[in-house]
Amino acid sequence: MGRNRKRSTLANRAIVASAALILGGGGLVAVNTYASAGEGWSWSGQQNEQTQNQTKGAGQNVSTIDCPEVANDLPDVPEQARPEVDRELAAMDSQITDAYQKFADQKEQIEQDPQLANNAILNPLKDKRLASIDRISVSIGRAGQQPKGLDSLAPCALRPDDNVNAGEGDNGGDGQGDGQDGNGQDGGQDDGQGDGQDDGQNGGQDDGQGNDQRGQGGNGPEAADFVDIQSVEPNVQQPQQRRGGSRGSFATACGTNENGKFNPDNVIVAPGVSNGAHHMHDYVGNQANDAFASDDDLANGDTTCQNEGDKSTYYWPVLRLQNGQAENDANADGGGKDQNVGEIQTPSEVTLNFVGNPRSKVTAMPRFLRIITGDAKALTNGDANANASWSCTGFEDRQLKDKYPICPEGSQVVRSFKFQSCWDGQNTDSANHRTHVAFADGNGNCGNGFQAIPQLVQRIVYDVPPGPGFAVDSFPEQLHKPVTDHGDFINVFDENLMNQVVNCINGGKKCT
Repeated sequence: MGRNRKRSTLANRAIVASAALILGGGGLVAVNTYASAGEGWSWSGQQNEQTQNQTKGAGQNVSTIDCPEVANDLPDVPEQARPEVDRELAAMDSQITDAYQKFADQKEQIEQDPQLANNAILNPLKDKRLASIDRISVSIGRAGQQPKGLDSLAPCALRPDDNVNAGEGDNGGDGQGDGQDGNGQDGGQDDGQGDGQDDGQNGGQDDGQGNDQRGQGGNGPEAADFVDIQSVEPNVQQPQQRRGGSRGSFATACGTNENGKFNPDNVIVAPGVSNGAHHMHDYVGNQANDAFASDDDLANGDTTCQNEGDKSTYYWPVLRLQNGQAENDANADGGGKDQNVGEIQTPSEVTLNFVGNPRSKVTAMPRFLRIITGDAKALTNGDANANASWSCTGFEDRQLKDKYPICPEGSQVVRSFKFQSCWDGQNTDSANHRTHVAFADGNGNCGNGFQAIPQLVQRIVYDVPPGPGFAVDSFPEQLHKPVTDHGDFINVFDENLMNQVVNCINGGKKCT
């Protein structure tokens, strides 16, 4: 699909500034707050508790549909079963998307009538999920031991608006340092996020703004999803470098997607499924990437990287301005059909650096290693795999996990990721696309059986107007929350270049 890429102009800024005021009266107020990425209600897989929560959510503001993530509970999936399992998992995402659209169309009635939610949305969704889960179980059972207990993951529930519980939570410290046990952002970067900062402020700032102020698409973002970066205390800590560590770095320049390569596929999570992501991705590097790309396709593809030995693919959800301007995917899958609306922004800068480990030398990544960092469903899954980092140029010692930054005039929005940097030494992928790689702990140690590999550090900068008025694409039910930001990487370095990367990093050099 061809698209006209536009950068922010003074006219754009005026439009978005007006939109920000419409978005919510508190939208431009500095809010010195963090919220846990898992804030709000959570549901277990037990049917009776699900039913109680479904009823509990009715009669008050409800914002989305919350479904357990089946992929996270799957055992090892035999190789021959993976294609069918991946297709069914993608089908379950589509089922939730369809159910969310029905929910959005009947939201006001549902808030008053819990039985309508059960009859029209939740029960039919449960039946579809049960059928998919049964097909997954049978497929795995043909080649191995059939998993038990997955049926308990079929029921979904309505999730009350996050603002219902604003003010009830803790100080935001919980869950912010998960990088130390391998679940959140790498190492000690998350230490101290939210310390002493009371989430209760959010309730006072945003209470009463209503559900009709959820951005251009009607499903987010809200003014409460933004925070003035100048009100945030510095919170970035780096693990201490030790003797024997690897201090070098390798930079690969692959552009900013100036040529406009987009699609709503995800060849890692949903291979062979069109619109498997239900949101649009930016791509730099490999240009053969779509849902149907094989390893051979990637190996033979063109690349936007200056060093043609790097045919890796780097992709992430696009960022859009919520400025009332219809992008030309307004009626397409991944765009307007999935409630992702607004003008797609081309980054002003993208940097891709591979760095070392503070405690050990690194070993070469295997070719076609796949890494997903962050969680596209973190709003409903919780923050166990969340790895979003938002900031502003000039303020990058202050990182936000679950808020978008309001940057001062002259400062640009920054999205950054530190990818998992420990590998199990055997697999280029895993059934849930996570367990073959891991984060180092806060001191830089890889877990037992894992070895350090070059760590991809990705930084994406945008020239967007100050204030609320932008959001990343997301699955519709994830409400464009900043905590759902994520990045994907497939290593397609040729062997000689990967060896150069390793030698450069282990030798303490800075190379390109």
